[in-house]
Amino acid sequence: MATFNIGQLAKKTQVKVETVRYYERRGLIPNPPRRESGYRQFSQIDVDRIRFIKFAQAIGFTLNEIAEMLALKVTTSATCGDVTQKIDEKLCDVEDKIKTLLRMKNTLINLKKACKEPDLSSKDCPILDSLNTEEYKNDEKEILK
Repeated sequence: MATFNIGQLAKKTQVKVETVRYYERRGLIPNPPRRESGYRQFSQIDVDRIRFIKFAQAIGFTLNEIAEMLALKVTTSATCGDVTQKIDEKLCDVEDKIKTLLRMKNTLINLKKACKEPDLSSKDCPILDSLNTEEYKNDEKEILK
């Protein structure tokens, strides 16, 4: 089986060496064996694991959630249903974020509509004045939930 030093591993997985070290410290990748020279030997398994981590991050999982999923992979009593539950939880998070983004978008659209005279001085700008109204304070509370 081919082995890689940390630089080669970083290059193969398109991450920085510091990222590999960080993943090691977080326990996301196991501490690799060392060569006689003291250099760490990474394997294709480490390459695959880092690619898994990066893909999971790209679809919204946090490193803590990724650690939980990696633990499920090695837990003999875990089932595909356990993994599906993690996906369902992430879907709920994404749905909540979408709702928040839509509220933000609608608020921005409404704020923009408040400006009927774009050449007004900023001290007289109705958009800036609108941000202090109760209507937008309620939006702020909803957005910051």
